[in-house]
Amino acid sequence: MPVSETDGERPQFSDREALLFHSARRPGKIEIIASKPMATQRDLSLAYSPGVAVPVQAIADDPACAYDYTVKGNLVAVISNGTAILGMGNLGALASKPVMEGKAVLFKRFADVDSIDIELKTEDVNRFIDAVELMEPTFGGINLEDIKAPECFIIEQTLRERMNIPVFHDDQHGTAIITAAGLINACLVTGRALRDVKVVVNGAGAAAIACTELIKAMGVPHDHVIMCDREGVIWQGREKGLDQWKSAHASTTKARTLKEALVGADVFLGLSAAKALSAEDVLAMAPQPIIFAMANPEPEIRPEIAKAARPDAIIATGRSDYPNQVNNVIGFPFIFRGALDVRATKINEEMKVAAAQAIAELARESVPDEVAAAYGVNQVFGPDYIIPAPFDPRLIERVPAAVAQAAMDSGVAKKPIFDMEAYKGELRARLNPSSSALAAMFEQAREKARRVVFAEGEQEVVLRAAVSFRTSGYGVPLLVGREDPIREGFQRIGVTDPENYPVHNSANSPLVPEMVDRLYSRLQRQGYLRRDVQRMVNNERNVFAALLVEMGEADAMVSGVTRHFNQVMNQVRLVIDPVEGVSPFGFHIFAGRAGTFLIADTTVNERPSGATLADTAIKTAAAARRLGMEPRVAFLSYSNFGNPPGSYLGALHEAVRILDEARPGFEYEGEMSVDVALNREMSANYPFNRLTGPANVLVMPGLQSANIAAKLLKELGGGRVIGPVLMNMQRSVQIAPMTAGATELVTLAALAAAGVVK
Repeated sequence: MPVSETDGERPQFSDREALLFHSARRPGKIEIIASKPMATQRDLSLAYSPGVAVPVQAIADDPACAYDYTVKGNLVAVISNGTAILGMGNLGALASKPVMEGKAVLFKRFADVDSIDIELKTEDVNRFIDAVELMEPTFGGINLEDIKAPECFIIEQTLRERMNIPVFHDDQHGTAIITAAGLINACLVTGRALRDVKVVVNGAGAAAIACTELIKAMGVPHDHVIMCDREGVIWQGREKGLDQWKSAHASTTKARTLKEALVGADVFLGLSAAKALSAEDVLAMAPQPIIFAMANPEPEIRPEIAKAARPDAIIATGRSDYPNQVNNVIGFPFIFRGALDVRATKINEEMKVAAAQAIAELARESVPDEVAAAYGVNQVFGPDYIIPAPFDPRLIERVPAAVAQAAMDSGVAKKPIFDMEAYKGELRARLNPSSSALAAMFEQAREKARRVVFAEGEQEVVLRAAVSFRTSGYGVPLLVGREDPIREGFQRIGVTDPENYPVHNSANSPLVPEMVDRLYSRLQRQGYLRRDVQRMVNNERNVFAALLVEMGEADAMVSGVTRHFNQVMNQVRLVIDPVEGVSPFGFHIFAGRAGTFLIADTTVNERPSGATLADTAIKTAAAARRLGMEPRVAFLSYSNFGNPPGSYLGALHEAVRILDEARPGFEYEGEMSVDVALNREMSANYPFNRLTGPANVLVMPGLQSANIAAKLLKELGGGRVIGPVLMNMQRSVQIAPMTAGATELVTLAALAAAGVVK
């Protein structure tokens, strides 16, 4: 049985907790949810009889239509017979079901691929093959799992030949792809080339053979690889314990044991058993040895033992409590995503190599804030970070796109993608609903490439945001702060070109005298002495940053992670005025699977007048249009068109009257309750309602309700909430929540740079 209480920093749990996790509420880890409405008799008629006859006939006429009218194109079968479960051995098909369900969950979580687990009660290779082949009409791809060698080789090869959809044995190829990605980067870190490294592979099972085949395909010469099994080195001429798959990797070498093979070796790939590698073996390897000890749950050698012997070693394992985890979830969901999206007929070597290279490249880039937050450490490319973390949100974009391109280039794609950048946007939107809503805004930011000053430049989250803002091409980040802390912060997050991030320090900026003159001229009749102004310019970063914008040294400003919204707003308003004649306000963007909604005013006006509500509606609707939405504005209340009556409805009535006179060019209605604004069945009770669809701009009657609603959605809504987004300032200023991560800061900066907020 696996050990459930573990040491170190690995997640700890009891056997009982694991069983409760799998049995709580409803047993198991997956369920099926209808993707179409099933609320009325008409819905049922369309979903089944008689409506279903129409797509049935269409598919009968053209089988390719199955991808248009059914889930086939996004459905993968995870299939096992339980003969090699997670290193636990042959426990049978039924015992493998929790693992296969888990695999199905990972497909959905990481790549939005629907998946069904299938456990086949047979160890007969031919019966297994026949059963899987017969299911081809149902699925878009087949993921084989936990099948022992050598049967797994026969099963996969035969199914690949017989079936016209991707067949992929993840224990082999998933491990190989992640290992290859790690090896690419380990060679970069140590200054090696794949064509020069000498590799020892310990283990000759499915994963070991797949790893060996892939690294050879990527440039490691055949005669540079020595493979070992339980009998020792697999050498040319050996007869004992060999089969056709092992024999293909036999070496011309005098070494006969693992210990002999390791002398002078650059790389150890362990896919064997615990403690197969000793400290003495590590000492015999070449300088800066690369060690992949991937036996689970106990590796061939513990990293701390290997490091004690050779501090210059780069070590990867299959465990989450050590750096450089070889985790298949980095690969298989995204590989299938790309293969399905181009309707690939197979997953070939070119697609595997493309996946490995994309994964390797991603690890070399600056790590997003989400990854640092998820793992509690700052990951920087180097000996302890050669493989990206599974929660890196960029995997969904990079790996499927690379796989899809390789499928097209190698001629196995039946549905080519003609606009790869648009496809990448679709991939981002699969797991992040806000991506599609903000796609146009991000493109506008790239086109304009404005200078955005980040007022709190010494904060690590701000530095991460600045790096992302610049590398994404949204503009030029300017940092306010002291040079030494900023430089040290850049070092911590692995930035190698800090000179590309201009720093403005109020202690030595040549702009300070002009700033003081300008601000004193503005504030001298408001009770401020010149020394007060001098002190603010020197010590208050928000004042200093706002002056950079006001003086034209920057185009926009972002702040907020170290002080409350009101404190930042008060400091900014010492320098920058609201647009004349109107009140500043803020809105939040809620992006969920049901759509994107803007909620205003969530930040400034406690009890707005009718005129302020009307202006809020006009400006928020304009922002919605700049985000690519067609605005439908609802003035929200507890009342629907006067029922029930209330004491505070006058401002809402006035706002509607103002818009009636102004004819603003967008749909609006109110006052109305939120269910009438969003639910078409509820709104049908009011046939005079002018909205032609559910509202997407929600103007709240007051600050309390607006702010509460925005924060409730953030905590409970199941989508992404962005904001607040500040409007009606004469210069572009955005104030983030104190809890904002780098992604939120980048989004606000891009909104400001793109001109969405005016």
